[in-house]
Amino acid sequence: MMFEGDGGAWLGIDLGTQSVRALLVTVDGTVLGSGTAPLTGRRDGVRHEQDPGEWWAAVCTASRAAMSQRSSRVRPGGLAVCGTSGTVLLTDAQGRPLTPGLMYDDGRAVAEAARVGMQTSWALPKALWLLDAYGPGRVTHQPDVITAQLTGGVVVPTDSSHALKTGYDAEREAWPPQLADWREVLPAVVRPGTRLGEVCPAAAEATGIPAGTPVVAGMTDGCAAQIASGALRSGAWNSVLGTTLVLKGASAKPVRDDAGVVYNHRAPDGSWLPGGASSVGAGALPTVADPAELAELDGRAAEYEPSGALTYPLASPGERFPFLAPDATAFTLGTPVSEADSWAAVLQGVAFTERLCLDYLHYLGAPIDGPLTFTGGAARSAYWNQLRVDVLGRPARVPEQIEPALGMAVLAAYGTGAGGRALSEVADGMVRIRTLLEPRSSHTARFTEPYARLVDELENRGWLPTPLATHTRTRLNQDTIDS
Repeated sequence: MMFEGDGGAWLGIDLGTQSVRALLVTVDGTVLGSGTAPLTGRRDGVRHEQDPGEWWAAVCTASRAAMSQRSSRVRPGGLAVCGTSGTVLLTDAQGRPLTPGLMYDDGRAVAEAARVGMQTSWALPKALWLLDAYGPGRVTHQPDVITAQLTGGVVVPTDSSHALKTGYDAEREAWPPQLADWREVLPAVVRPGTRLGEVCPAAAEATGIPAGTPVVAGMTDGCAAQIASGALRSGAWNSVLGTTLVLKGASAKPVRDDAGVVYNHRAPDGSWLPGGASSVGAGALPTVADPAELAELDGRAAEYEPSGALTYPLASPGERFPFLAPDATAFTLGTPVSEADSWAAVLQGVAFTERLCLDYLHYLGAPIDGPLTFTGGAARSAYWNQLRVDVLGRPARVPEQIEPALGMAVLAAYGTGAGGRALSEVADGMVRIRTLLEPRSSHTARFTEPYARLVDELENRGWLPTPLATHTRTRLNQDTIDS
């Protein structure tokens, strides 16, 4: 293979909710090519489906765009694909889709979720719903459709990251006995980074990716974003703030949580990537399309630290992390005095929840003393980033690229043996940090009292367990003494 410069280039493909993104990235993090293609879905109440054929068409479009920008001397060393966690469909014995893809937030599998003791957002309840609604078929995760097309294989193994929400036991690395009745329809599973095959001539013609390019098993989009953040050494965490808030970290061992709020993905090297997903986030903000107006609101919100109102800004009903409360609803205590004050209340409410998530992780015994990275769409707000580190009282960093597709390029480099290095070492070279943020102690002190009030309110409503509330207050008092 001929590579440009001293190292190679790898392709990451991200199957998002609204689009497919492809990035061709060098060993030092230089983006040589990028491409996007839109995706559409069908939403009707709790129903949310996508056409698997559209996934492949969008991958072809995005990949051809990314590959067309590279020098003719650059041949990708490998590729990996991520998808939305919990999205599932049925395929036949030849790997052809039999059903639509039920997206991660499709809510029809309520009875099936109760039957297996999982949330409706997980893949297994939706797979059982599909089997009941459509009849026999093989349970298939979103990226498997693409890797099968790329390799020309009839059926390819799935990765353990996507299989996790289908009930896969990541510790034993096997399907559990409870799923014995469905073993015939469940896929074979491999660790992320495992080589699945090579791009076949037909796929090369369709995508512009050279035939023979290695295809390695990917991970979920959340794990891909974590890899793109570089938060891969024990104690490091990536806080992904978009419509909702997701925290994902790295640990040498699983983080045990009897409440099931925190779950653990298995990293390619056998270590662990614990995490949890909240229902608070930027989705609770009013829709503002104009970037200039967003910047203006951020600037005016800085005048209200703290806000005159205390908000728990759920983007949708029910909370999943840092506590489990299906009946939780958004609330505001007090009345904002202006639009800017209302905006500030939401920004601060998300930051308070982020702090509570870290307090919960500390309560569970998770290592949280490593670097914290901010990614997600909200990381584009310089003011919100600074507010968050002020509320948290700890530094954070913001990478140059915050896309899951970058994480898949890193995983592809690791999976094809880039220099025999660990995944964290590969990421160190390919992930570029754009901004380093430090908390301002005087600002941190401003938010101690409203944070404590929020903890009290969540406990009084019966949502936040008292042991966690007590632990949080102990940590807050210790921080106050130390300061």
